[in-house]
Amino acid sequence: MRLDKLLANMGYGTRKEIKKFCKSGAVKVDGKPVKDSSIHVDPDSQEVEIHGEIVQYREFVYLMMNKPQGVVSATEDLVDETVVDLLDPEFYAFEVFPVGRLDKDTEGLLLLTNDGKLAHELLSPKKHVPKKYFAIVNGRVTEEDVEKFGKGVTLDDGYETLPAQLTVLAQGSISEIELVIYEGKYHQVKRMFESVGKKVTFLKRLSMGALQLDEDLELGEYRELTEEELEFLRG
Repeated sequence: MRLDKLLANMGYGTRKEIKKFCKSGAVKVDGKPVKDSSIHVDPDSQEVEIHGEIVQYREFVYLMMNKPQGVVSATEDLVDETVVDLLDPEFYAFEVFPVGRLDKDTEGLLLLTNDGKLAHELLSPKKHVPKKYFAIVNGRVTEEDVEKFGKGVTLDDGYETLPAQLTVLAQGSISEIELVIYEGKYHQVKRMFESVGKKVTFLKRLSMGALQLDEDLELGEYRELTEEELEFLRG
């Protein structure tokens, strides 16, 4: 990999700036100053240093966020704050993006990464990656609803959902439920309940595949995945 590309990817400046750093002697490879920013280096076997700081290179980052309501699952938006806006500047150079979408008024688990291959694996309709949600629903969620969801319901556009696992946690004029679905249609959870005459008033994603939301994360907070969590995701 070119030295200037490596340093630019890690957020140390533009290629033009890095060229100047090299000429000033601020960049070293294996302890020796390097004047030419276009040389190729192997970040796995060579030590790169800039301004006296050893560069810990990595190609991909994986972030778990507890997304708050009112924030858009996008990399940019002309009106609303995005999940990327919540990140520290150290992650800007990685150009991460949300894996899938949570509605603006939905909170909970959101994965952000720049690993397009993993994102594709998790979002592929053929994979049927399970996603678990907690919801508060206006209306009494019944055993009949559980059975209907277990067979799949018909949405407002005629789409037949895959079978889903509905668990009633609290039952009454306002119900609390958990729901596991295996696809990601637009507003799917809300539309599934609308199909049985009920309205979701609060929605939170708890898990995606084997990745569970870290309940220690406050709304708007995030952290990098552990190696164990990453292995779970990769299957």
